[in-house]
Amino acid sequence: MACSLLTIFVHFTSHTHTLLPAACLCFRGAFSEVVLAEEKRTQRLVAIKCIPKKALEGKENNIENEIAVLHRIKHPNIVSLEDIFESISHLYLVMQLVSGGELFDRIVEKGFYTERDASQLIHQILDAVKYLHDMGIVHRDLKPENLLYYSMEEDSKIMISDFGLSKIEGAGSVMSTACGTPGYVAPEVLAQKPYSKAVDCWSIGVISYILLCGYPPFYDENDAKLFEQILKAEYEFDSPYWDDISDSAKDFICHLMEKEPSKRYTCEQALQHPWISGDTALDKNIHESVSAQIKKNFAKQAFNATAVVRHMRKLQLGTSLEGPSQITPTSPCHGHLLPEEEEEEEEEDDLGNGEEESCKF
Repeated sequence: MACSLLTIFVHFTSHTHTLLPAACLCFRGAFSEVVLAEEKRTQRLVAIKCIPKKALEGKENNIENEIAVLHRIKHPNIVSLEDIFESISHLYLVMQLVSGGELFDRIVEKGFYTERDASQLIHQILDAVKYLHDMGIVHRDLKPENLLYYSMEEDSKIMISDFGLSKIEGAGSVMSTACGTPGYVAPEVLAQKPYSKAVDCWSIGVISYILLCGYPPFYDENDAKLFEQILKAEYEFDSPYWDDISDSAKDFICHLMEKEPSKRYTCEQALQHPWISGDTALDKNIHESVSAQIKKNFAKQAFNATAVVRHMRKLQLGTSLEGPSQITPTSPCHGHLLPEEEEEEEEEDDLGNGEEESCKF
């Protein structure tokens, strides 16, 4: 049974958590969903990712890998896994809650936005991804939709989420699975060549490009043509959108969006680039141009996490309210977290919401 208006007014309980009345203002993806809950002992809000076991059939290794990765990492710019519950029909991942909304939404809402703002964002992302790489972990699906602000504060830090496609590098192991999100994948992935953590650095380059102009470096309605552009690493710094952007920023992007993985900057090298560590990032306001392009090019991908948080605040659920930590969540809303209780079988929703999905291709 999918979420209904009735469930909005009901508190579902478990031994440790209470799902809030607004829990069914939840976020769905193809295979799971995220609901809001309160930890009974501390009254702290968390996000619970609800995954139907039916959706895991044949994909058990994927979720085991995601959990293994999340158990290993603890970084101030990475959304953390805090607990796991299991019922007859569902697996529940209790996640750290973040409430600041998605990256693009915040940029559009700003009245003032500069290269320096973009540089500071990328610095945080690089620091977190370097931590992952030092731990032998490759994210493999870095993109703006997986970058969330921790809070609504003006100076909020950015958080990396969604480790569903992440991979722990093993001794002598080689990654070759073509996975990720079209538009952000590295050329070697599309070429079906063995690849390494350098694929994450390429994705950070793509994100940096978008943060400075508001549109993607590669685009075509036809996926085959899109992939051809990426394989050739064909991109431009188009006028007039890049006229006011520093040469240092362009140089930084070129070192990350380098076709040859062995020549591509590592996170450590990128952190030492003057656009990140120095003072070459300009303070000129580029908000009008960038926000206009974001609204034009990414409107269909916009995610209303911030709007939901505001709605919940109107319901007076507490001043410490924070929004969901995962933005590509999925499946029908499930209230019970007790492993011993039987749960009603739920119909799967064909959401058809047109959102871009992370995928293997």
